[in-house]
Amino acid sequence: MREGVTTAVRVYQRLVRAERSDQPPEEQRATARNGLRHVVANTLQALGDQAVNAKTVLPWLLASVSAPALFTGLLVPVRESLSMLPQAALAPWVQRRAARRWLWVWGAAGQAAATAGMALTAATLEGWAAGVAVVALVAVFSLARSLNSLAGKDVLGRTVPKGERGQINGLSTLFSGAVAVTVGVGIRVLGGDDVSPVVLAALLGAAALAWVLALVVYAGIKEPPTEPAEAEDQDPWVRTSWHLLRDDAPFRRFVVARALLLVSALSPPFVVTLGAREGGLGLSGLGPFVIAQGVASLVGGRAFGRWADRSSRTLMVVGAGLASLLILGFLALYAVPAARGFAYLYPATYLLLALTHTGVRVARKTYVVDMAGEDRRTDYVAVSNSAMGVLLLAAGAVSSGLAHIGETWALVFLAALGLVGVLVARSLPEVSRG
Repeated sequence: MREGVTTAVRVYQRLVRAERSDQPPEEQRATARNGLRHVVANTLQALGDQAVNAKTVLPWLLASVSAPALFTGLLVPVRESLSMLPQAALAPWVQRRAARRWLWVWGAAGQAAATAGMALTAATLEGWAAGVAVVALVAVFSLARSLNSLAGKDVLGRTVPKGERGQINGLSTLFSGAVAVTVGVGIRVLGGDDVSPVVLAALLGAAALAWVLALVVYAGIKEPPTEPAEAEDQDPWVRTSWHLLRDDAPFRRFVVARALLLVSALSPPFVVTLGAREGGLGLSGLGPFVIAQGVASLVGGRAFGRWADRSSRTLMVVGAGLASLLILGFLALYAVPAARGFAYLYPATYLLLALTHTGVRVARKTYVVDMAGEDRRTDYVAVSNSAMGVLLLAAGAVSSGLAHIGETWALVFLAALGLVGVLVARSLPEVSRG
Protein backbone atom coordinates (compact mmCIF):
# COMPACT_ATOMS: atom_id res chain seq x y z
CA MET A 1 0.00 0.00 0.00
CA ARG A 2 1.36 3.46 -0.91
CA GLU A 3 2.12 5.72 2.04
CA GLY A 4 -0.98 7.53 3.22
CA VAL A 5 -3.35 5.60 0.92
CA THR A 6 -6.04 4.02 3.08
CA THR A 7 -8.87 1.72 2.10
CA ALA A 8 -11.26 4.67 2.15
CA VAL A 9 -9.00 6.60 -0.26
CA ARG A 10 -8.77 3.64 -2.65
CA VAL A 11 -12.53 3.07 -2.63
CA TYR A 12 -13.25 6.76 -3.08
CA GLN A 13 -10.80 7.14 -5.95
CA ARG A 14 -12.35 4.14 -7.71
CA LEU A 15 -15.80 5.75 -7.44
CA VAL A 16 -14.89 9.38 -8.10
CA ARG A 17 -12.63 10.67 -10.83
CA ALA A 18 -10.37 13.35 -9.42
CA GLU A 19 -7.21 15.05 -10.65
CA ARG A 20 -5.62 15.71 -7.27
CA SER A 21 -2.38 13.77 -7.36
CA ASP A 22 -0.55 16.66 -5.67
CA GLN A 23 -2.95 16.78 -2.73
CA PRO A 24 -1.27 15.94 0.61
CA PRO A 25 -2.11 12.46 1.94
CA GLU A 26 -3.94 13.81 4.98
CA GLU A 27 -6.21 15.91 2.72
CA GLN A 28 -6.85 12.89 0.48
CA ARG A 29 -7.87 10.86 3.52
CA ALA A 30 -10.18 13.61 4.79
CA THR A 31 -11.83 14.04 1.39
CA ALA A 32 -12.30 10.29 0.98
CA ARG A 33 -13.82 9.82 4.44
CA ASN A 34 -16.18 12.73 4.03
CA GLY A 35 -17.04 11.91 0.42
CA LEU A 36 -17.98 8.32 1.24
CA ARG A 37 -20.15 9.47 4.14
CA HIS A 38 -21.91 11.90 1.81
CA VAL A 39 -22.57 9.07 -0.63
CA VAL A 40 -23.89 6.64 2.00
CA ALA A 41 -26.04 9.18 3.84
CA ASN A 42 -27.48 10.64 0.65
CA THR A 43 -28.12 7.14 -0.72
CA LEU A 44 -30.11 6.25 2.40
CA GLN A 45 -32.02 9.51 2.13
CA ALA A 46 -32.73 8.92 -1.55
CA LEU A 47 -33.91 5.41 -0.68
CA GLY A 48 -36.42 6.91 1.74
CA ASP A 49 -37.47 9.39 -0.95
CA GLN A 50 -38.51 6.49 -3.19
CA ALA A 51 -41.08 5.45 -0.57
CA VAL A 52 -42.27 8.97 0.31
CA ASN A 53 -42.78 9.84 -3.35
CA ALA A 54 -45.53 12.39 -3.98
CA LYS A 55 -45.72 11.33 -7.62
CA THR A 56 -46.16 7.56 -7.19
CA VAL A 57 -46.37 5.93 -3.75
CA LEU A 58 -48.31 8.58 -1.82
CA PRO A 59 -51.11 8.86 -4.43
CA TRP A 60 -51.46 5.08 -4.22
CA LEU A 61 -51.54 5.33 -0.43
CA LEU A 62 -54.38 7.88 -0.51
CA ALA A 63 -56.28 5.69 -2.96
CA SER A 64 -55.82 2.66 -0.72
CA VAL A 65 -57.37 4.45 2.28
CA SER A 66 -60.19 6.01 0.21
CA ALA A 67 -59.08 9.60 0.77
CA PRO A 68 -60.76 12.24 -1.45
CA ALA A 69 -58.94 13.21 -4.65
CA LEU A 70 -58.51 16.73 -3.27
CA PHE A 71 -55.62 15.52 -1.11
CA THR A 72 -53.87 13.83 -4.00
CA GLY A 73 -53.72 17.17 -5.80
CA LEU A 74 -52.04 18.77 -2.78
CA LEU A 75 -49.18 16.27 -2.47
CA VAL A 76 -46.63 17.61 -4.97
CA PRO A 77 -47.10 21.37 -4.25
CA VAL A 78 -46.88 20.82 -0.48
CA ARG A 79 -43.96 18.38 -0.76
CA GLU A 80 -41.85 20.57 -3.02
CA SER A 81 -42.68 24.12 -1.95
CA LEU A 82 -42.44 23.75 1.83
CA SER A 83 -38.98 22.23 1.55
CA MET A 84 -37.79 25.39 -0.22
CA LEU A 85 -39.80 28.36 1.04
CA PRO A 86 -38.23 28.63 4.54
CA GLN A 87 -34.63 28.50 3.39
CA ALA A 88 -33.91 32.21 2.96
CA ALA A 89 -35.20 32.82 6.48
CA LEU A 90 -33.14 29.92 7.83
CA ALA A 91 -29.89 30.91 6.06
CA PRO A 92 -28.70 33.50 8.64
CA TRP A 93 -29.35 30.99 11.42
CA VAL A 94 -27.37 28.33 9.53
CA GLN A 95 -24.47 30.73 8.95
CA ARG A 96 -24.20 31.33 12.71
CA ARG A 97 -23.41 27.62 13.20
CA ALA A 98 -19.80 26.49 13.10
CA ALA A 99 -20.70 22.79 12.60
CA ARG A 100 -23.54 22.65 10.08
CA ARG A 101 -23.75 18.89 9.68
CA TRP A 102 -25.89 18.77 12.84
CA LEU A 103 -28.60 20.74 11.03
CA TRP A 104 -28.69 18.00 8.40
CA VAL A 105 -28.94 15.43 11.19
CA TRP A 106 -31.92 17.22 12.75
CA GLY A 107 -33.58 17.47 9.34
CA ALA A 108 -33.17 13.73 8.80
CA ALA A 109 -34.67 13.05 12.23
CA GLY A 110 -37.72 15.14 11.34
CA GLN A 111 -38.18 13.27 8.07
CA ALA A 112 -37.91 9.93 9.87
CA ALA A 113 -40.60 10.96 12.37
CA ALA A 114 -42.95 12.25 9.66
CA THR A 115 -42.52 9.09 7.58
CA ALA A 116 -43.22 6.90 10.60
CA GLY A 117 -46.39 8.92 11.11
CA MET A 118 -47.44 8.21 7.51
CA ALA A 119 -46.89 4.50 8.12
CA LEU A 120 -49.13 4.67 11.19
CA THR A 121 -51.76 6.57 9.19
CA ALA A 122 -51.74 3.94 6.46
CA ALA A 123 -52.32 1.20 9.02
CA THR A 124 -55.03 2.91 11.10
CA LEU A 125 -56.93 5.69 9.27
CA GLU A 126 -59.22 6.02 6.26
CA GLY A 127 -61.06 8.65 4.24
CA TRP A 128 -60.85 12.33 5.14
CA ALA A 129 -58.93 11.67 8.35
CA ALA A 130 -56.24 9.80 6.43
CA GLY A 131 -56.06 12.50 3.77
CA VAL A 132 -55.66 15.31 6.30
CA ALA A 133 -53.05 13.33 8.26
CA VAL A 134 -50.96 12.42 5.22
CA VAL A 135 -50.90 15.97 3.81
CA ALA A 136 -50.07 17.41 7.26
CA LEU A 137 -47.24 14.89 7.68
CA VAL A 138 -45.95 15.70 4.19
CA ALA A 139 -45.81 19.34 5.31
CA VAL A 140 -43.79 18.38 8.41
CA PHE A 141 -41.56 16.18 6.25
CA SER A 142 -40.92 19.03 3.80
CA LEU A 143 -40.11 21.60 6.47
CA ALA A 144 -37.56 19.18 7.96
CA ARG A 145 -36.17 18.57 4.48
CA SER A 146 -35.47 22.29 4.09
CA LEU A 147 -32.74 21.92 6.72
CA ASN A 148 -31.16 19.04 4.79
CA SER A 149 -31.24 20.91 1.52
CA LEU A 150 -29.72 24.06 2.96
CA ALA A 151 -27.07 22.50 5.19
CA GLY A 152 -26.24 19.58 2.89
CA LYS A 153 -25.03 21.66 -0.07
CA ASP A 154 -23.01 23.88 2.24
CA VAL A 155 -21.32 20.93 3.97
CA LEU A 156 -20.66 19.28 0.59
CA GLY A 157 -19.00 22.44 -0.69
CA ARG A 158 -16.82 22.67 2.42
CA THR A 159 -15.70 19.03 2.48
CA VAL A 160 -15.47 17.92 -1.18
CA PRO A 161 -13.50 19.83 -3.89
CA LYS A 162 -15.05 21.26 -7.06
CA GLY A 163 -15.01 18.70 -9.85
CA GLU A 164 -16.12 15.89 -7.54
CA ARG A 165 -19.41 17.21 -6.11
CA GLY A 166 -21.55 16.27 -9.10
CA GLN A 167 -20.18 12.73 -8.95
CA ILE A 168 -21.13 12.52 -5.25
CA ASN A 169 -24.70 13.52 -6.12
CA GLY A 170 -24.73 11.13 -9.05
CA LEU A 171 -23.42 8.15 -7.08
CA SER A 172 -26.06 8.64 -4.38
CA THR A 173 -28.75 8.71 -7.04
CA LEU A 174 -27.35 5.61 -8.75
CA PHE A 175 -27.23 3.50 -5.58
CA SER A 176 -30.72 4.53 -4.47
CA GLY A 177 -32.01 3.64 -7.92
CA ALA A 178 -30.76 0.08 -7.58
CA VAL A 179 -32.75 -0.35 -4.38
CA ALA A 180 -35.81 1.32 -5.91
CA VAL A 181 -35.81 -1.16 -8.78
CA THR A 182 -35.78 -4.02 -6.27
CA VAL A 183 -38.67 -2.49 -4.31
CA GLY A 184 -40.63 -1.84 -7.50
CA VAL A 185 -40.20 -5.43 -8.68
CA GLY A 186 -41.41 -6.67 -5.30
CA ILE A 187 -44.51 -4.46 -5.46
CA ARG A 188 -45.18 -5.55 -9.06
CA VAL A 189 -44.90 -9.25 -8.25
CA LEU A 190 -46.56 -9.31 -4.83
CA GLY A 191 -48.95 -6.39 -5.06
CA GLY A 192 -51.88 -8.06 -6.79
CA ASP A 193 -54.92 -6.29 -8.19
CA ASP A 194 -56.01 -4.57 -4.97
CA VAL A 195 -54.47 -1.65 -3.10
CA SER A 196 -52.98 -2.71 0.22
CA PRO A 197 -52.47 -0.14 3.01
CA VAL A 198 -50.57 -2.72 5.10
CA VAL A 199 -47.89 -3.20 2.43
CA LEU A 200 -47.54 0.55 1.97
CA ALA A 201 -47.30 1.03 5.75
CA ALA A 202 -44.43 -1.47 5.87
CA LEU A 203 -42.71 0.32 2.99
CA LEU A 204 -43.00 3.67 4.79
CA GLY A 205 -41.73 2.15 8.04
CA ALA A 206 -38.61 0.92 6.24
CA ALA A 207 -38.11 4.40 4.79
CA ALA A 208 -38.22 5.93 8.29
CA LEU A 209 -35.47 3.52 9.35
CA ALA A 210 -33.39 4.57 6.32
CA TRP A 211 -33.38 8.18 7.55
CA VAL A 212 -32.33 7.10 11.03
CA LEU A 213 -29.34 5.25 9.54
CA ALA A 214 -28.57 8.25 7.31
CA LEU A 215 -28.32 10.67 10.22
CA VAL A 216 -25.97 8.32 12.08
CA VAL A 217 -23.65 8.18 9.06
CA TYR A 218 -23.81 11.92 8.34
CA ALA A 219 -22.97 12.84 11.93
CA GLY A 220 -19.47 11.41 11.32
CA ILE A 221 -18.52 13.98 8.64
CA LYS A 222 -15.59 16.17 9.70
CA GLU A 223 -16.04 19.79 8.67
CA PRO A 224 -13.08 22.18 8.37
CA PRO A 225 -12.84 24.82 11.11
CA THR A 226 -14.76 27.98 10.29
CA GLU A 227 -15.79 31.18 11.98
CA PRO A 228 -19.59 31.46 12.22
CA ALA A 229 -21.20 34.73 11.21
CA GLU A 230 -22.10 37.15 13.97
CA ALA A 231 -25.79 37.99 14.29
CA GLU A 232 -25.17 41.75 14.32
CA ASP A 233 -23.17 41.51 11.08
CA GLN A 234 -26.07 40.02 9.10
CA ASP A 235 -28.78 41.92 7.23
CA PRO A 236 -32.40 40.80 7.56
CA TRP A 237 -32.99 37.83 5.28
CA VAL A 238 -35.68 39.59 3.24
CA ARG A 239 -33.28 42.42 2.39
CA THR A 240 -30.47 39.98 1.65
CA SER A 241 -32.71 37.94 -0.67
CA TRP A 242 -34.00 40.99 -2.51
CA HIS A 243 -30.55 42.49 -3.00
CA LEU A 244 -29.14 39.19 -4.23
CA LEU A 245 -31.90 38.73 -6.80
CA ARG A 246 -31.77 42.38 -7.84
CA ASP A 247 -28.00 42.88 -8.09
CA ASP A 248 -26.62 39.48 -9.10
CA ALA A 249 -27.72 39.04 -12.73
CA PRO A 250 -26.22 35.55 -13.32
CA PHE A 251 -27.82 34.26 -10.13
CA ARG A 252 -31.18 35.82 -11.04
CA ARG A 253 -31.01 34.19 -14.47
CA PHE A 254 -30.28 30.83 -12.83
CA VAL A 255 -33.40 31.17 -10.63
CA VAL A 256 -35.55 31.95 -13.69
CA ALA A 257 -34.06 29.02 -15.61
CA ARG A 258 -34.61 26.69 -12.67
CA ALA A 259 -38.28 27.72 -12.50
CA LEU A 260 -38.75 26.95 -16.18
CA LEU A 261 -37.09 23.55 -15.68
CA LEU A 262 -40.07 22.48 -13.53
CA VAL A 263 -41.36 20.69 -16.62
CA SER A 264 -39.58 17.48 -15.60
CA ALA A 265 -40.77 17.73 -11.97
CA LEU A 266 -44.46 18.59 -12.42
CA SER A 267 -45.39 16.53 -15.47
CA PRO A 268 -44.92 12.92 -14.18
CA PRO A 269 -47.96 12.93 -11.79
CA PHE A 270 -50.25 13.74 -14.71
CA VAL A 271 -48.81 10.80 -16.66
CA VAL A 272 -49.42 8.56 -13.62
CA THR A 273 -53.01 9.85 -13.33
CA LEU A 274 -53.74 9.10 -16.98
CA GLY A 275 -52.16 5.65 -16.62
CA ALA A 276 -54.20 4.88 -13.51
CA ARG A 277 -57.38 5.90 -15.32
CA GLU A 278 -56.64 3.52 -18.16
CA GLY A 279 -55.29 0.58 -16.15
CA GLY A 280 -56.86 0.77 -12.69
CA LEU A 281 -55.37 1.40 -9.24
CA GLY A 282 -54.33 -2.11 -8.25
CA LEU A 283 -51.14 -2.12 -6.18
CA SER A 284 -49.34 -4.14 -8.84
CA GLY A 285 -49.87 -1.16 -11.15
CA LEU A 286 -47.67 0.93 -8.89
CA GLY A 287 -44.71 -1.39 -9.43
CA PRO A 288 -43.78 -0.32 -12.98
CA PHE A 289 -43.70 3.35 -11.97
CA VAL A 290 -41.46 2.66 -8.95
CA ILE A 291 -39.23 0.50 -11.18
CA ALA A 292 -39.12 3.31 -13.75
CA GLN A 293 -38.04 5.80 -11.08
CA GLY A 294 -35.32 3.42 -9.91
CA VAL A 295 -34.06 2.66 -13.41
CA ALA A 296 -33.81 6.39 -14.12
CA SER A 297 -31.65 6.87 -11.03
CA LEU A 298 -29.62 3.74 -11.75
CA VAL A 299 -28.90 4.64 -15.37
CA GLY A 300 -28.60 8.39 -15.05
CA GLY A 301 -27.04 9.00 -11.65
CA ARG A 302 -23.34 8.44 -12.25
CA ALA A 303 -23.30 9.49 -15.90
CA PHE A 304 -25.16 12.71 -15.16
CA GLY A 305 -22.89 13.39 -12.19
CA ARG A 306 -19.80 13.33 -14.40
CA TRP A 307 -21.58 15.35 -17.08
CA ALA A 308 -22.53 17.95 -14.46
CA ASP A 309 -18.90 18.27 -13.38
CA ARG A 310 -17.95 18.97 -17.01
CA SER A 311 -20.84 21.35 -17.78
CA SER A 312 -23.86 21.53 -15.50
CA ARG A 313 -25.30 24.28 -17.71
CA THR A 314 -25.35 22.05 -20.79
CA LEU A 315 -26.97 19.25 -18.82
CA MET A 316 -29.79 21.58 -17.71
CA VAL A 317 -30.37 22.67 -21.31
CA VAL A 318 -30.48 19.11 -22.66
CA GLY A 319 -32.69 17.85 -19.81
CA ALA A 320 -35.31 20.57 -20.22
CA GLY A 321 -35.43 20.17 -24.00
CA LEU A 322 -35.78 16.39 -23.87
CA ALA A 323 -38.51 16.58 -21.20
CA SER A 324 -40.59 18.94 -23.34
CA LEU A 325 -40.17 16.80 -26.46
CA LEU A 326 -41.11 13.67 -24.48
CA ILE A 327 -44.33 15.25 -23.26
CA LEU A 328 -45.30 16.35 -26.76
CA GLY A 329 -44.56 12.86 -28.11
CA PHE A 330 -46.60 11.26 -25.32
CA LEU A 331 -49.57 13.54 -26.06
CA ALA A 332 -49.40 12.65 -29.74
CA LEU A 333 -49.60 8.93 -28.88
CA TYR A 334 -52.30 9.49 -26.26
CA ALA A 335 -54.48 11.08 -28.93
CA VAL A 336 -54.55 7.73 -30.77
CA PRO A 337 -57.16 5.40 -29.15
CA ALA A 338 -55.20 2.22 -29.93
CA ALA A 339 -52.03 3.59 -28.33
CA ARG A 340 -53.93 4.98 -25.33
CA GLY A 341 -54.90 1.48 -24.26
CA PHE A 342 -51.29 0.23 -24.28
CA ALA A 343 -50.56 -0.27 -20.56
CA TYR A 344 -46.81 0.28 -20.75
CA LEU A 345 -47.07 3.61 -22.57
CA TYR A 346 -47.44 5.34 -19.20
CA PRO A 347 -44.57 3.78 -17.19
CA ALA A 348 -42.32 4.04 -20.25
CA THR A 349 -43.07 7.76 -20.53
CA TYR A 350 -42.63 8.13 -16.78
CA LEU A 351 -39.24 6.39 -17.04
CA LEU A 352 -37.99 8.78 -19.71
CA LEU A 353 -39.30 11.82 -17.84
CA ALA A 354 -37.72 10.58 -14.61
CA LEU A 355 -34.43 10.11 -16.46
CA THR A 356 -34.48 13.69 -17.73
CA HIS A 357 -35.45 14.94 -14.26
CA THR A 358 -32.51 13.05 -12.75
CA GLY A 359 -30.20 14.92 -15.11
CA VAL A 360 -31.81 18.29 -14.46
CA ARG A 361 -31.74 17.77 -10.69
CA VAL A 362 -28.08 16.74 -10.55
CA ALA A 363 -27.19 19.61 -12.91
CA ARG A 364 -28.90 22.43 -11.04
CA LYS A 365 -27.64 21.19 -7.62
CA THR A 366 -24.09 21.10 -8.98
CA TYR A 367 -24.47 24.43 -10.79
CA VAL A 368 -25.52 26.45 -7.75
CA VAL A 369 -22.71 25.00 -5.58
CA ASP A 370 -20.07 25.65 -8.27
CA MET A 371 -21.48 29.10 -9.03
CA ALA A 372 -21.24 30.35 -5.46
CA GLY A 373 -18.02 31.34 -3.75
CA GLU A 374 -17.20 30.08 -0.28
CA ASP A 375 -18.82 33.12 1.34
CA ARG A 376 -22.05 33.06 -0.69
CA ARG A 377 -22.90 29.39 -1.01
CA THR A 378 -25.48 29.30 1.78
CA ASP A 379 -27.13 32.50 0.52
CA TYR A 380 -27.29 31.22 -3.07
CA VAL A 381 -28.82 27.90 -2.06
CA ALA A 382 -31.27 29.47 0.40
CA VAL A 383 -32.50 32.32 -1.77
CA SER A 384 -32.81 30.21 -4.92
CA ASN A 385 -34.78 27.55 -3.04
CA SER A 386 -37.09 30.07 -1.34
CA ALA A 387 -37.76 31.79 -4.66
CA MET A 388 -38.42 28.39 -6.20
CA GLY A 389 -40.93 27.61 -3.47
CA VAL A 390 -43.00 30.62 -4.50
CA LEU A 391 -42.62 29.95 -8.22
CA LEU A 392 -43.46 26.28 -7.73
CA LEU A 393 -46.73 27.16 -6.01
CA ALA A 394 -47.57 29.49 -8.90
CA ALA A 395 -46.71 26.95 -11.60
CA GLY A 396 -48.49 24.22 -9.65
CA ALA A 397 -51.61 26.36 -9.33
CA VAL A 398 -51.69 27.03 -13.08
CA SER A 399 -51.07 23.40 -14.05
CA SER A 400 -53.62 22.15 -11.49
CA GLY A 401 -56.18 24.63 -12.80
CA LEU A 402 -55.57 23.42 -16.35
CA ALA A 403 -55.83 19.82 -15.12
CA HIS A 404 -59.44 20.49 -14.08
CA ILE A 405 -60.11 21.02 -17.79
CA GLY A 406 -57.97 18.01 -18.67
CA GLU A 407 -54.57 16.60 -17.79
CA THR A 408 -53.45 16.98 -21.39
CA TRP A 409 -53.79 20.78 -21.18
CA ALA A 410 -51.58 20.82 -18.10
CA LEU A 411 -48.96 18.78 -19.96
CA VAL A 412 -49.04 21.15 -22.94
CA PHE A 413 -48.44 24.08 -20.58
CA LEU A 414 -45.50 22.34 -18.91
CA ALA A 415 -43.94 21.37 -22.25
CA ALA A 416 -44.08 25.00 -23.37
CA LEU A 417 -42.51 26.04 -20.06
CA GLY A 418 -39.61 23.67 -20.66
CA LEU A 419 -38.92 24.95 -24.17
CA VAL A 420 -38.63 28.49 -22.84
CA GLY A 421 -36.36 27.11 -20.13
CA VAL A 422 -33.96 25.80 -22.77
CA LEU A 423 -33.47 29.32 -24.12
CA VAL A 424 -32.88 30.84 -20.68
CA ALA A 425 -30.55 28.06 -19.49
CA ARG A 426 -28.40 28.49 -22.62
CA SER A 427 -27.72 32.09 -21.57
CA LEU A 428 -26.26 31.08 -18.19
CA PRO A 429 -22.49 31.45 -17.66
CA GLU A 430 -20.39 28.30 -17.54
CA VAL A 431 -19.24 27.64 -13.97
CA SER A 432 -18.13 23.99 -13.94
CA ARG A 433 -14.58 22.81 -14.50
CA GLY A 434 -15.22 22.02 -18.15
